[in-house]
Amino acid sequence: MRTRFPRRRWPRPRWVAAVAGVAAVGVATFLVVGNDSGPTGPRALTSDEVNRLAITRFRNYEAGGRAVTITVPSTAGELVIAGSVDYRTKIGYGVVHGTGRDSASDGLVQWNSTTVFFHPMANTPAKAPASPPGSDWYPRSLRTSGASLDTSLAIVLGLGSDRPDNAQLLPQNGAAWVSQDQVDGHQVDVMTGPGARGRSDTAGNVRYWIGSDGTMYRVQAGVASAPRPVVIEFGTHTYVPVQPVPGATPAR
Repeated sequence: MRTRFPRRRWPRPRWVAAVAGVAAVGVATFLVVGNDSGPTGPRALTSDEVNRLAITRFRNYEAGGRAVTITVPSTAGELVIAGSVDYRTKIGYGVVHGTGRDSASDGLVQWNSTTVFFHPMANTPAKAPASPPGSDWYPRSLRTSGASLDTSLAIVLGLGSDRPDNAQLLPQNGAAWVSQDQVDGHQVDVMTGPGARGRSDTAGNVRYWIGSDGTMYRVQAGVASAPRPVVIEFGTHTYVPVQPVPGATPAR
């Protein structure tokens, strides 16, 4: 049953603007931003690059969780979520700040594959408290269409897997090498990933910044209604283990 919340307690979020399933159904053209000065592609992946792309989601799962900053653009500004994702339980948690817009959507957010919980705050802290508040959480279903925030949250959860991807299938599904770059002092290769859930028509719209050991440092993804790509940065702050919102059941 859909829950309706009073406008004075949780104003209709202005940050809801376009979803496309768990990874990016209906993805738009993608733009790469970088300062790479070396050779550029796209070109076919080498065997080493294929192997690193194949294990990069497994590396996140292997780590248990990652600190993450998600920047969701809109025509009214940006929505920035800074927090952590537990790739074993598939739960994300963080603090939400609007940039270049009002603070109506500021607060805390926690999400899993089916539900988004929002906790509005008048004075939103720079970091989410390690333990989520015990009350005043407003749940809603994670939307499968029409919301760029939900698309972004779903993409983040999908960046961890309990097993490596099939390295032989990646090149067949559109994976390619694009360029070299640096992220926080780490030399990385920028690669396009395969289409969402194996859909070849979305190939090239998700790009990964991957280190020499397969560690994922950045992901950018085109989302249909967003004016610019969604940017997901890993390791920009300390990972804090995610505690479920009181009464919430992790989705498996």
